[in-house]
Amino acid sequence: MANETGPAEAAQGDRAARRYSYFVLSVLTLVYTFNFVDRQIIAILSPAIKEDLGLSDSMLGLLKGLAFAVLYTTLGIPIAWLADRWNRVNIIAISLAVWSGFTALSGLSANALQLTLARIGVGIGEAGGSPPAHSLISDYFPKEKRASALSIYSLGIPFGQMFAFLAGGWVLQELGWRNAFFIVGIPGVLLAIILKIFVREPIRGTQEKGGAVATPVKFSEGLKVLLRIPTYWGVIVSVTLASFTGYGIGLWVVDFYRRTYELSYVEITLPLGILNGVIYGIGTWGGGFLTDRFGKKDKGAYAWIPGVGMLLTIPVGLASIWAPTAFWALFWSAPFLIGLGIYLGPSFSLVQTLAPVKQRAFATAFFFLILNFIALGLGPLWVGAASDIFAGEYGETAGLRIALSTLSGFSFLAALAFFWTAKKIPADWAKATGEKT
Repeated sequence: MANETGPAEAAQGDRAARRYSYFVLSVLTLVYTFNFVDRQIIAILSPAIKEDLGLSDSMLGLLKGLAFAVLYTTLGIPIAWLADRWNRVNIIAISLAVWSGFTALSGLSANALQLTLARIGVGIGEAGGSPPAHSLISDYFPKEKRASALSIYSLGIPFGQMFAFLAGGWVLQELGWRNAFFIVGIPGVLLAIILKIFVREPIRGTQEKGGAVATPVKFSEGLKVLLRIPTYWGVIVSVTLASFTGYGIGLWVVDFYRRTYELSYVEITLPLGILNGVIYGIGTWGGGFLTDRFGKKDKGAYAWIPGVGMLLTIPVGLASIWAPTAFWALFWSAPFLIGLGIYLGPSFSLVQTLAPVKQRAFATAFFFLILNFIALGLGPLWVGAASDIFAGEYGETAGLRIALSTLSGFSFLAALAFFWTAKKIPADWAKATGEKT
């Protein structure tokens, strides 16, 4: 019949669908990049804000972490509940506009309280970012390609940090910290409009056996299911510990180079921007690539590969912190960032594959609730408070170095948790997918 679709037309349609899937992934990665630009920018502006507003390291740690994380984590749950029932594209677009607007408003802050309120606003907006995005990606990519897809999405972290370092350092030195907030915040509102126009909401569950699924399960029922998955809890613990190191280092790195080596802002942010965008990006992409490759035969690879990466961060991280010159500090930062980036894609992929299809956004949000409240909320505060304590006896420079060195303990615990999780994955994977492992 004239309206029948032949093999050529079907193949062409499949290629078009794959191209559009990667287009959506590209847009969502760009949104995630803006997420981390707006999240990271305060770390770059930190020394200038400290001097202008007269803040302690403890207060800076609060601004960088807990002030942002408290509503970012708690609001993620109800927003994810909504994302499992409503249009996810709309939620992401609205959230992007909100957090970008509050980032710009941060530049108007005249004291610590106003800046704290602005950071809380950024956290409110960003609560609606990743859980719906992870759910969308899982409906555009099958489980055997999900680690790679979510690793590409996770490139928003190193790319966001790179752009924040490169733009923030120059703007800070030339135009001041207030204008830096304006410049990085406003473009996000424009991206929200582009997202809304060009990204379509897919049918939920189209990549799973049996096709689309019906209405989502109740909150209490879904939570009970998640609590019965050992791998899910293993991933939460592992990633929380790994991220404690990541946020602790990442949100104090400019202060570290400024105090220790007395460099200008551009001398600090230019190499750090390149390292984060290229080297951290390689680690992030490599984690997904290696996991999809080795995970075909060994599902435990989704955790033991990240575990090896976290072990790598310990010696090279300490070498960077105690390096005698800025060159060697940056040199050892390269393998540190590779090891730190490996866990992102595999961990996010596990959460999406093991969680019930009808509750994927919630599974990510609950994961982020624990992860970000502890790692993002307390990691920078831990470093700031420890720095103040050690500074009394050893001075501000050595005090910060000692505080950053304590993070190696969290990296070691993260590695142990990943190796434990690797043993639990095969059984949980088989239950969730029906595949023999």
